[in-house]
Amino acid sequence: MTRRVLLLMGGRSSEHEVSLSSAESVMAALDPSRHEVLPVLISRRGDWTLHGEPVGLVPGPDGRGVLVSLAGGATRPVDVVFPVLHGPFGEDGTVQGACETAGVPCVGAGVAASAAAMDKALFKAIARDAGLPVAEEAVVTAHEWRSDPQGVIARVSERPGFPAFCKPARLGSSVGISPVPDAAALPGALDLALAHDAKALVERWVRGREIEVGVLGNDGELRVSPVGEITYEADWYDYETKYLPGRMRLVVPAALPPGVAEHARDLAARAFRAVGCAGMARIDFFLEGDRLLVSELNTIPGFTPTSVYASLFAADGLAYPDLVDRLIELALAAGSEGARYRH
Repeated sequence: MTRRVLLLMGGRSSEHEVSLSSAESVMAALDPSRHEVLPVLISRRGDWTLHGEPVGLVPGPDGRGVLVSLAGGATRPVDVVFPVLHGPFGEDGTVQGACETAGVPCVGAGVAASAAAMDKALFKAIARDAGLPVAEEAVVTAHEWRSDPQGVIARVSERPGFPAFCKPARLGSSVGISPVPDAAALPGALDLALAHDAKALVERWVRGREIEVGVLGNDGELRVSPVGEITYEADWYDYETKYLPGRMRLVVPAALPPGVAEHARDLAARAFRAVGCAGMARIDFFLEGDRLLVSELNTIPGFTPTSVYASLFAADGLAYPDLVDRLIELALAAGSEGARYRH
Protein backbone atom coordinates (compact mmCIF):
# COMPACT_ATOMS: atom_id res chain seq x y z
CA MET A 1 0.00 0.00 0.00
CA THR A 2 1.34 3.43 -0.95
CA ARG A 3 1.31 5.95 1.88
CA ARG A 4 0.92 9.65 1.28
CA VAL A 5 3.58 11.47 3.27
CA LEU A 6 3.29 15.21 3.82
CA LEU A 7 6.88 16.41 4.13
CA LEU A 8 7.14 19.82 5.80
CA MET A 9 10.33 21.81 5.25
CA GLY A 10 11.75 25.30 5.55
CA GLY A 11 9.86 27.13 8.25
CA ARG A 12 9.87 30.54 9.87
CA SER A 13 12.89 30.08 12.11
CA SER A 14 16.52 31.04 11.52
CA GLU A 15 17.16 27.34 10.81
CA HIS A 16 15.23 27.49 7.51
CA GLU A 17 18.19 26.50 5.33
CA VAL A 18 19.21 23.66 7.64
CA SER A 19 15.67 22.30 7.35
CA LEU A 20 15.80 22.34 3.54
CA SER A 21 18.98 20.25 3.54
CA SER A 22 17.45 17.73 5.95
CA ALA A 23 14.19 17.50 3.97
CA GLU A 24 16.00 16.94 0.69
CA SER A 25 17.72 13.92 2.24
CA VAL A 26 14.49 12.50 3.65
CA MET A 27 12.73 12.88 0.30
CA ALA A 28 15.54 11.05 -1.49
CA ALA A 29 15.41 8.20 1.05
CA LEU A 30 11.67 7.50 0.71
CA ASP A 31 10.92 4.63 -1.67
CA PRO A 32 8.54 6.03 -4.34
CA SER A 33 6.95 2.60 -4.77
CA ARG A 34 5.80 2.75 -1.13
CA HIS A 35 5.46 6.47 -0.44
CA GLU A 36 3.89 9.34 -2.32
CA VAL A 37 5.63 12.45 -1.03
CA LEU A 38 3.93 15.83 -0.87
CA PRO A 39 6.83 18.27 -0.34
CA VAL A 40 5.36 21.36 1.29
CA LEU A 41 7.59 24.38 1.64
CA ILE A 42 6.92 26.68 4.59
CA SER A 43 8.31 30.11 3.78
CA ARG A 44 10.03 32.44 6.19
CA ARG A 45 6.70 34.32 6.35
CA GLY A 46 4.88 31.13 7.30
CA ASP A 47 2.83 30.38 4.17
CA TRP A 48 2.62 26.79 2.89
CA THR A 49 3.03 25.89 -0.78
CA LEU A 50 3.10 22.63 -2.73
CA HIS A 51 4.98 23.14 -6.00
CA GLY A 52 4.12 26.83 -5.72
CA GLU A 53 0.41 26.26 -4.98
CA PRO A 54 -0.83 27.64 -1.61
CA VAL A 55 -2.11 24.82 0.63
CA GLY A 56 -3.27 24.12 4.17
CA LEU A 57 -3.72 21.07 6.41
CA VAL A 58 -7.24 20.65 7.81
CA PRO A 59 -9.48 17.91 9.24
CA GLY A 60 -11.34 16.01 6.54
CA PRO A 61 -15.02 15.04 6.67
CA ASP A 62 -14.10 11.52 7.80
CA GLY A 63 -11.72 12.73 10.50
CA ARG A 64 -8.69 12.06 8.35
CA GLY A 65 -6.35 14.98 7.69
CA VAL A 66 -6.37 16.44 4.22
CA LEU A 67 -4.12 18.87 2.37
CA VAL A 68 -6.38 21.41 0.70
CA SER A 69 -5.52 23.79 -2.10
CA LEU A 70 -6.14 27.44 -1.29
CA ALA A 71 -6.30 28.18 -5.01
CA GLY A 72 -9.10 25.79 -5.98
CA GLY A 73 -6.90 22.78 -6.76
CA ALA A 74 -7.10 19.17 -5.64
CA THR A 75 -7.71 18.02 -2.06
CA ARG A 76 -5.36 15.24 -0.97
CA PRO A 77 -5.87 12.93 2.04
CA VAL A 78 -2.69 12.60 4.13
CA ASP A 79 -1.55 9.43 5.90
CA VAL A 80 1.34 10.87 7.91
CA VAL A 81 3.18 14.16 8.32
CA PHE A 82 6.98 14.20 8.44
CA PRO A 83 7.99 17.62 9.83
CA VAL A 84 11.63 18.19 8.94
CA LEU A 85 11.61 21.55 10.70
CA HIS A 86 14.09 22.94 13.17
CA GLY A 87 13.50 25.60 15.78
CA PRO A 88 10.40 27.70 16.50
CA PHE A 89 7.22 27.20 14.46
CA GLY A 90 8.14 23.62 13.68
CA GLU A 91 9.99 21.85 16.48
CA ASP A 92 8.19 23.59 19.34
CA GLY A 93 4.76 21.93 19.28
CA THR A 94 3.03 24.38 16.93
CA VAL A 95 3.06 22.17 13.82
CA GLN A 96 2.48 19.12 16.00
CA GLY A 97 -0.67 20.79 17.31
CA ALA A 98 -1.86 21.46 13.76
CA CYS A 99 -1.38 17.78 12.93
CA GLU A 100 -3.22 16.71 16.08
CA THR A 101 -6.10 19.04 15.24
CA ALA A 102 -6.23 17.75 11.68
CA GLY A 103 -6.24 14.14 12.90
CA VAL A 104 -3.12 13.01 11.05
CA PRO A 105 -0.16 11.14 12.62
CA CYS A 106 3.06 13.12 12.88
CA VAL A 107 6.63 11.83 12.94
CA GLY A 108 8.39 12.58 16.20
CA ALA A 109 7.33 14.04 19.52
CA GLY A 110 3.85 15.37 20.21
CA VAL A 111 2.75 18.82 21.31
CA ALA A 112 3.77 18.77 24.97
CA ALA A 113 7.11 17.00 24.53
CA SER A 114 8.06 19.22 21.59
CA ALA A 115 7.27 22.39 23.52
CA ALA A 116 9.05 21.22 26.67
CA ALA A 117 12.20 20.14 24.86
CA MET A 118 12.34 23.31 22.76
CA ASP A 119 12.33 25.48 25.88
CA LYS A 120 15.78 24.85 27.36
CA ALA A 121 14.82 26.31 30.72
CA LEU A 122 11.70 24.14 30.97
CA PHE A 123 13.60 21.07 29.80
CA LYS A 124 16.24 21.56 32.48
CA ALA A 125 13.52 21.87 35.13
CA ILE A 126 11.95 18.60 33.95
CA ALA A 127 15.34 16.89 33.80
CA ARG A 128 16.27 18.07 37.28
CA ASP A 129 12.90 16.89 38.65
CA ALA A 130 13.56 13.47 37.09
CA GLY A 131 16.91 13.24 38.87
CA LEU A 132 19.02 13.88 35.78
CA PRO A 133 22.28 15.81 36.25
CA VAL A 134 22.35 19.27 34.61
CA ALA A 135 24.64 22.31 34.79
CA GLU A 136 23.71 25.31 36.95
CA GLU A 137 21.77 28.05 35.18
CA ALA A 138 19.78 31.25 35.60
CA VAL A 139 16.70 32.15 33.55
CA VAL A 140 16.29 35.80 32.54
CA THR A 141 13.20 37.24 30.86
CA ALA A 142 13.19 40.29 28.62
CA HIS A 143 10.96 42.09 31.14
CA GLU A 144 13.38 41.38 34.00
CA TRP A 145 16.33 42.61 31.97
CA ARG A 146 14.55 45.83 31.00
CA SER A 147 13.18 46.59 34.45
CA ASP A 148 16.07 45.56 36.74
CA PRO A 149 19.35 45.03 34.87
CA GLN A 150 21.50 45.44 37.97
CA GLY A 151 19.42 42.90 39.86
CA VAL A 152 19.79 40.43 36.99
CA ILE A 153 23.56 40.91 36.87
CA ALA A 154 23.78 40.34 40.63
CA ARG A 155 21.63 37.21 40.45
CA VAL A 156 23.57 35.71 37.54
CA SER A 157 26.88 36.58 39.21
CA GLU A 158 25.80 34.55 42.23
CA ARG A 159 24.45 31.60 40.22
CA PRO A 160 25.69 30.27 37.86
CA GLY A 161 28.59 32.75 38.06
CA PHE A 162 31.27 33.19 35.42
CA PRO A 163 32.44 32.08 32.94
CA ALA A 164 29.07 31.17 31.44
CA PHE A 165 27.18 30.88 28.19
CA CYS A 166 24.09 32.91 27.35
CA LYS A 167 21.53 31.61 24.87
CA PRO A 168 17.92 32.12 23.79
CA ALA A 169 15.75 29.65 25.68
CA ARG A 170 13.77 28.55 22.61
CA LEU A 171 16.10 28.43 19.65
CA GLY A 172 18.66 26.03 18.22
CA SER A 173 21.74 25.63 16.01
CA SER A 174 23.76 27.93 18.29
CA VAL A 175 21.91 31.01 17.01
CA GLY A 176 22.01 33.92 19.49
CA ILE A 177 24.52 32.18 21.78
CA SER A 178 27.63 33.87 23.13
CA PRO A 179 30.24 33.17 25.79
CA VAL A 180 30.16 35.31 28.94
CA PRO A 181 33.62 35.35 30.49
CA ASP A 182 32.71 37.88 33.21
CA ALA A 183 29.98 40.21 34.43
CA ALA A 184 31.06 42.97 32.04
CA ALA A 185 30.17 40.74 29.07
CA LEU A 186 26.71 39.82 30.37
CA PRO A 187 24.73 42.84 29.08
CA GLY A 188 25.83 42.32 25.48
CA ALA A 189 25.18 38.59 25.69
CA LEU A 190 21.69 39.09 27.11
CA ASP A 191 20.88 41.73 24.50
CA LEU A 192 21.85 39.26 21.77
CA ALA A 193 19.91 36.33 23.24
CA LEU A 194 16.83 38.41 24.00
CA ALA A 195 16.79 39.74 20.44
CA HIS A 196 15.79 36.20 19.44
CA ASP A 197 13.50 35.20 22.33
CA ALA A 198 11.73 36.72 25.31
CA LYS A 199 13.56 34.35 27.64
CA ALA A 200 17.28 33.66 27.94
CA LEU A 201 19.29 31.00 29.72
CA VAL A 202 22.64 31.79 31.33
CA GLU A 203 24.42 28.52 32.01
CA ARG A 204 27.72 27.68 33.65
CA TRP A 205 30.43 27.18 31.04
CA VAL A 206 31.17 23.47 31.30
CA ARG A 207 34.63 22.76 29.94
CA GLY A 208 34.07 19.17 29.03
CA ARG A 209 33.68 16.78 26.13
CA GLU A 210 30.61 16.96 23.83
CA ILE A 211 28.77 13.62 23.96
CA GLU A 212 25.77 12.66 21.78
CA VAL A 213 23.22 9.83 22.01
CA GLY A 214 20.27 9.09 19.71
CA VAL A 215 17.00 7.50 20.82
CA LEU A 216 14.47 5.87 18.50
CA GLY A 217 11.11 4.47 19.57
CA ASN A 218 7.80 5.09 21.32
CA ASP A 219 8.42 4.91 25.07
CA GLY A 220 7.93 1.18 25.68
CA GLU A 221 10.54 -0.09 23.22
CA LEU A 222 13.46 2.27 22.77
CA ARG A 223 16.49 1.73 20.59
CA VAL A 224 19.39 3.75 21.99
CA SER A 225 22.33 4.45 19.70
CA PRO A 226 26.01 3.98 20.42
CA VAL A 227 27.58 6.99 22.10
CA GLY A 228 29.31 9.54 19.89
CA GLU A 229 31.67 12.40 20.63
CA ILE A 230 31.92 15.67 18.74
CA THR A 231 35.37 17.15 18.42
CA TYR A 232 36.36 20.50 16.93
CA GLU A 233 39.14 23.06 16.96
CA ALA A 234 37.05 26.13 17.85
CA ASP A 235 36.72 27.50 21.38
CA TRP A 236 33.08 26.42 21.45
CA TYR A 237 30.49 24.67 19.26
CA ASP A 238 29.15 27.69 17.38
CA TYR A 239 27.00 27.85 14.22
CA GLU A 240 29.93 27.85 11.80
CA THR A 241 31.57 24.91 13.57
CA LYS A 242 28.32 22.94 13.35
CA TYR A 243 27.51 23.54 9.70
CA LEU A 244 30.59 24.50 7.71
CA PRO A 245 32.32 21.46 6.13
CA GLY A 246 35.32 20.13 7.99
CA ARG A 247 34.81 22.14 11.18
CA MET A 248 33.58 19.27 13.37
CA ARG A 249 34.15 15.54 13.58
CA LEU A 250 31.89 12.87 15.05
CA VAL A 251 33.61 9.87 16.58
CA VAL A 252 31.42 6.76 17.07
CA PRO A 253 31.86 4.97 19.35
CA ALA A 254 33.36 7.57 21.63
CA ALA A 255 36.46 6.58 23.59
CA LEU A 256 35.02 6.82 27.09
CA PRO A 257 36.02 5.52 30.52
CA PRO A 258 34.49 2.19 31.57
CA GLY A 259 30.81 2.48 32.35
CA VAL A 260 30.42 6.05 31.10
CA ALA A 261 29.00 5.05 27.70
CA GLU A 262 26.31 2.85 29.23
CA HIS A 263 25.51 5.55 31.77
CA ALA A 264 25.06 8.06 28.91
CA ARG A 265 22.74 5.68 27.09
CA ASP A 266 20.71 5.13 30.27
CA LEU A 267 20.45 8.88 30.91
CA ALA A 268 19.37 9.45 27.30
CA ALA A 269 16.52 6.96 27.61
CA ARG A 270 15.50 8.49 30.95
CA ALA A 271 15.48 12.00 29.46
CA PHE A 272 13.42 10.79 26.48
CA ARG A 273 10.81 9.30 28.80
CA ALA A 274 10.86 12.21 31.27
CA VAL A 275 9.84 14.64 28.53
CA GLY A 276 7.33 12.18 27.02
CA CYS A 277 9.00 11.94 23.63
CA ALA A 278 8.01 9.70 20.74
CA GLY A 279 9.75 8.70 17.54
CA MET A 280 13.17 10.26 17.82
CA ALA A 281 15.41 12.51 19.85
CA ARG A 282 19.07 13.36 20.12
CA ILE A 283 20.29 13.96 23.65
CA ASP A 284 23.39 16.09 24.11
CA PHE A 285 25.71 15.76 27.09
CA PHE A 286 28.81 17.35 28.56
CA LEU A 287 31.36 15.01 30.09
CA GLU A 288 33.09 17.01 32.82
CA GLY A 289 35.87 14.81 34.12
CA ASP A 290 34.01 11.55 34.73
CA ARG A 291 30.63 13.26 35.34
CA LEU A 292 27.94 13.39 32.68
CA LEU A 293 25.66 16.42 32.50
CA VAL A 294 22.52 16.43 30.34
CA SER A 295 22.64 19.52 28.12
CA GLU A 296 19.72 19.45 25.68
CA LEU A 297 17.16 17.18 24.04
CA ASN A 298 16.45 17.77 20.35
CA THR A 299 13.15 16.34 19.10
CA ILE A 300 13.91 17.04 15.40
CA PRO A 301 17.69 16.90 15.11
CA GLY A 302 19.55 17.64 11.90
CA PHE A 303 18.51 14.91 9.51
CA THR A 304 20.86 14.48 6.58
CA PRO A 305 22.59 11.09 6.22
CA THR A 306 25.77 12.65 7.64
CA SER A 307 24.06 14.49 10.50
CA VAL A 308 24.88 13.35 14.01
CA TYR A 309 21.59 11.55 14.65
CA ALA A 310 21.66 9.46 11.47
CA SER A 311 25.38 8.79 11.87
CA LEU A 312 24.88 7.45 15.39
CA PHE A 313 22.36 4.88 14.15
CA ALA A 314 24.38 4.08 11.04
CA ALA A 315 27.15 3.02 13.42
CA ASP A 316 24.59 0.67 14.98
CA GLY A 317 23.74 -0.90 11.61
CA LEU A 318 20.60 1.09 10.81
CA ALA A 319 20.90 2.58 7.32
CA TYR A 320 19.43 6.01 6.63
CA PRO A 321 16.50 4.84 4.43
CA ASP A 322 15.58 2.25 7.06
CA LEU A 323 15.74 4.93 9.76
CA VAL A 324 13.32 7.12 7.78
CA ASP A 325 10.96 4.18 7.23
CA ARG A 326 11.09 3.27 10.90
CA LEU A 327 10.15 6.81 11.94
CA ILE A 328 7.08 6.71 9.70
CA GLU A 329 6.04 3.36 11.17
CA LEU A 330 6.48 4.74 14.70
CA ALA A 331 4.35 7.78 13.84
CA LEU A 332 1.56 5.59 12.48
CA ALA A 333 1.73 3.36 15.56
CA ALA A 334 1.59 6.38 17.87
CA GLY A 335 -1.34 7.75 15.90
CA SER A 336 -3.25 4.48 16.27
CA GLU A 337 -2.50 4.38 19.98
CA GLY A 338 -3.57 7.99 20.43
CA ALA A 339 -6.84 7.36 18.61
CA ARG A 340 -7.87 4.96 21.39
CA TYR A 341 -8.16 7.87 23.80
CA ARG A 342 -10.09 10.36 21.69
CA HIS A 343 -13.74 10.88 22.57
